[in-house]
Amino acid sequence: MTSSKSISVAGAGGIGCFVGGVLRAGGHPVSLLARPRLIEDIARHGLKVTSFEGIEHRLTPAEIKLSDDPAAIFAGADIILVTVKSDDTPEIADLIARHAAKNAVIVSLQNGTGNVSVLRDALPDHDVLAGMVPFNVLSLGEGHFHRATSGDILLEKDDPDIAKLLSRPELVFRSVDDIEGVQWGKLLINLNNALNALSGLPLRDQLAQRSWRTLFADQIREALAVIKAEGIAPLSTTPLPASFTPFILKLPDALFTRIAASMVKIDPKARSSMWEDLQRGRRTEIDHLQGLIVRLAERHGLKAPLSARIVALIRNAEEAGKGSPGLTPEQVRAVGQG
Repeated sequence: MTSSKSISVAGAGGIGCFVGGVLRAGGHPVSLLARPRLIEDIARHGLKVTSFEGIEHRLTPAEIKLSDDPAAIFAGADIILVTVKSDDTPEIADLIARHAAKNAVIVSLQNGTGNVSVLRDALPDHDVLAGMVPFNVLSLGEGHFHRATSGDILLEKDDPDIAKLLSRPELVFRSVDDIEGVQWGKLLINLNNALNALSGLPLRDQLAQRSWRTLFADQIREALAVIKAEGIAPLSTTPLPASFTPFILKLPDALFTRIAASMVKIDPKARSSMWEDLQRGRRTEIDHLQGLIVRLAERHGLKAPLSARIVALIRNAEEAGKGSPGLTPEQVRAVGQG
């Protein structure tokens, strides 16, 4: 494989625009499948990608191809990065099947654990790779996308080594043996997406409070019991095993802050993608996070009451359409109790 490949991003939201922008700045031809509003935004302001570590790239509208036509975006692509929400995976798989060349490699950079199976079932003639994106990206408007937490993108190993081809100092891709375990480990961490959305606080402020961390820890313990019943062994992307995370979360504030700082960097402005979904009136991915834990619990005759309460709270917030409800940890725990 040559060092420069034509890359299409299927679903140009925060992750798609940031990853696509950095790869374009690194020399890859990049096309973004985007909604008309975003196309107009970037056509007017260009695409700016930044990070809390100091990354800054500005691309003119002429430097990156944008369209809402999948035929124009997928035709000729060597690699297609799928960054749509999980509910949109079947639709995007159908569009790829109709418009992409058979030799295009499909890489899922989505949250959740079931998207790769959906893509593989719909795209039997394509190589489909699973991936995991550990960081979050803020959409700041006027074509500006800001990475607000740290971490390397992980991909499952493959013979051409797509991870090595895409990796650059500002955006590291690494291949791993057990991508399924990594995805389940990420799902455990992503359970905080809903808590952050319900709190209305910046991530760093939320995680600095032991009451929120204790709630997060209890969520993880509940999910670990369910995942164990499913026969899955989640892998942590930090030096600590997933089963040890609840203990770390419940440490006193000062000690937790010291340990966490050595494992992940968080911009003061960082918030979860689910918080952004609520603020913008979009549907969330709660069904693929706490909702999944509830469904698995039911399958194994277990109970996941905390997960069920959080699903209900997020659904209420979606229906209200007023953004984050700004709840306290005590209010989250109280729902459904009495």
